[in-house]
Amino acid sequence: MRTLRFSDSQFSRDLAGLNRRATPDPKVRGTVERIISAVAKRGDRAVIDFTQKFGGPKLKPIELFVTPKEIAEALAAIPPKVERAILSARANVRAFAKRGLRKTWFMKNREGATVGERYDAFERVGIYIPGGSAPLVSTAIMTCTLAAAAGVPQIVAATPADKTGQINPALLAALSLSGATEIYRIGGAQAIAALALGTESISPVHKVFGPGNAYVVEAKRQLFGTVAVDLLPGPSEVLVIADDSANPAWIAADLLAQSEHGHGSIGLLVTTSAKVLRAVETEIAKQAKQSTRPEALAAALEALTLVLVKDLPAAVRLANQFAAEHVAIATREPGNVAALLNSSGAIFLGGLSPVVAGDFLAGPSHTLPTGGAGKSFAGLTADQFQRRTSIIRYTEASLEKSLPTLETFSEIEGLDAHGRSAAIRLKRRKK
Repeated sequence: MRTLRFSDSQFSRDLAGLNRRATPDPKVRGTVERIISAVAKRGDRAVIDFTQKFGGPKLKPIELFVTPKEIAEALAAIPPKVERAILSARANVRAFAKRGLRKTWFMKNREGATVGERYDAFERVGIYIPGGSAPLVSTAIMTCTLAAAAGVPQIVAATPADKTGQINPALLAALSLSGATEIYRIGGAQAIAALALGTESISPVHKVFGPGNAYVVEAKRQLFGTVAVDLLPGPSEVLVIADDSANPAWIAADLLAQSEHGHGSIGLLVTTSAKVLRAVETEIAKQAKQSTRPEALAAALEALTLVLVKDLPAAVRLANQFAAEHVAIATREPGNVAALLNSSGAIFLGGLSPVVAGDFLAGPSHTLPTGGAGKSFAGLTADQFQRRTSIIRYTEASLEKSLPTLETFSEIEGLDAHGRSAAIRLKRRKK
């Protein structure tokens, strides 16, 4: 953890060092290229070999697929309070997702032709749920539920199993309850390759969604074009903007919560109050002792930065430049500050809006842009599970009105057949 103050002689240089761009590591890129090539050539066999090589179970092709019996057993095994939590989160996420779906529409253009946009759900999507050190039950809800809300008929989930081939029952239950129609016990870049390219056991999907480690993200990057992808999300990030009215214990709790994700996670406090900064520093040390994940937390705490700025406009400039995944605003007028933010993945207004509520329950998906990508990309939304198609319909009258313009463009671009293709329809009718 380090502290930066606007009075420091090298403050501007230190701030510039906070900005980061997600660029692929050459070693990761090379490894992923080899994995994708192997899956393309050897299908199931390559997926199975890489799964075992990277610490997963030794599987047979028939064992890649999670059976309905296993899903039923998982649903029966979870405690009632876990099922209630899953269903509560799913309800909020589904309601929010429904509001964001795009609807088919039509209009008449100036010449009287009917034009519009039609939105249809993708036929088959792949959703990746990371394994790692914690079962990301909430990620299953925050992805599969959106696909189901959009009406996707085939929702294919992939998630790593443990060394015995088992998937956490709560995660398996969440996938099923959130709409997954097929579940495969595979992870890593090989899972993304299998979803995108298909194997003997897994039919290819049309779009791949979900977060993952550097290898998963790089696989999505390399396979873009072969298949559509949603985002390239990396490690978790949180930036807190605070004035002297903020509660230091709450700020420390938010910073530690995101740091809990482990190595690569980034926490950043930007405050106008030296008193708040010192108190947050004390609270972090105090609350960190209560963690049940000290190793993961210790790695992330190294990337924790506390910044003292001159005023709130300076805090806003830094937040917009940093483009954090989560931005929590702990100021007297959080709405006024939020109105000035233009690159945040998700904004949490006021001290009583913890980031964890967005992680687990509130409604918007917690799959958000990281690594500065918020300047260009938004978080995962239900309409990303929809395909857009243009619709155009001319009548004789509207085509006749359009013909002079069509022929003019044909002359300008030297494409005479273009003009004739419109004119021939009217000549034929007149004859």
